Amino acid sequence: METKKLYYDDPFLREFTAQVLTCEQVKGGWAVVLDATAFYPEGGGQPADHGTLGGVRVLDVHEKDGAIIHLCDAPLEPGAAVCGALDWERRFDHMQQHSGEHICSGLICARYGCDNVGFHLGADVVTIDFNADIAWEELMELERRANAYLHEDHAIEIGFYRGAALDAIDYRSKKPIEGDVRIVRFPGADCCACCGTHVRSSGQVGVVKFLSCQKFREGVRIELLCGARAYRALAVAWEQNLHVAQSLSAKPTESAAAVKRLEDELGEVKLRAARLEGQVFAQVAARLAGEGDVLLFEDEMSPDSVRRLCDAVLDTCGGRCAVFAGADGAWKYAVGQRDGDLRELVKALNEALNGRGGGKPFFAQGSASCTRKEIEAFFAGV
Repeated sequence: METKKLYYDDPFLREFTAQVLTCEQVKGGWAVVLDATAFYPEGGGQPADHGTLGGVRVLDVHEKDGAIIHLCDAPLEPGAAVCGALDWERRFDHMQQHSGEHICSGLICARYGCDNVGFHLGADVVTIDFNADIAWEELMELERRANAYLHEDHAIEIGFYRGAALDAIDYRSKKPIEGDVRIVRFPGADCCACCGTHVRSSGQVGVVKFLSCQKFREGVRIELLCGARAYRALAVAWEQNLHVAQSLSAKPTESAAAVKRLEDELGEVKLRAARLEGQVFAQVAARLAGEGDVLLFEDEMSPDSVRRLCDAVLDTCGGRCAVFAGADGAWKYAVGQRDGDLRELVKALNEALNGRGGGKPFFAQGSASCTRKEIEAFFAGV
């Protein structure tokens, strides 16, 4: 019982009428089989179409033994004629992503003599895996070539082949295929065995944009956006960049340089602040010289500053030093004692003061969620 695949006859068909052959209740809804359908079933890395059949929602679509099975949220009467309507925005998005992936993969495989060993059309991004090492700079050049190919608006050629006719075609495929093989050609860019739906010409992909290229297994994994997805991402990125540039009193095309200047200035400020902190810590250490065990409370400081203050006081106090910086409910701490063993004390501290932390036997750092009175009470008893 094979279903006629209308999506191959016309991938731009949005509505159709078909007869319900069977309807069975299954986990998650009702499995409906029609005599013909424009709903594409999940396969080849492309997600299934969604939409409605006879007014009920189509939640998923898959193929089994030539029959296209629609998972619906309500039953349909066998023998009835029903009108199907695709979620066209979803379908066309998948067509743009899938066609864009073909074009990019074809150009990459031709350039590196490699294979596309993985493809996933996700809800947010497309990922493609290649068994080759690809540098980001070279990928940017391939992105430029791919977009130029889109602008040239090449017509796409799709057909079924078998036997000698198939053997005569040089096409990409991840696995051997028997019988009729559907070949999708993007002249000058790619030729690949594919069961998915595609746009009519390369120009309908609109734009392609690579997002990342990371080492993956024996090659790389690339993240890609095409069409409306790419436009939305670029629009958001530009809007954010515009706000960043305005806050830095720079042109949007010069925001990176402005951020670099700000980072350099911030680095100088941090160095100056660290020097001033060091001077203050030295004064505190001098004031506490010979005091023995010391417990200090400070306003909010970075963990590194808490460590440095504790270390400075340890050089002069002649005993144990504990520094707590912050406020009730959120303290950072550092505890040290030259040639001491504080492991049991730190363990008890964490238990009593709802703390977390540790370190070396003679020095530990962490955080505590408690009050100042609770800290003072703990150290009064040790």
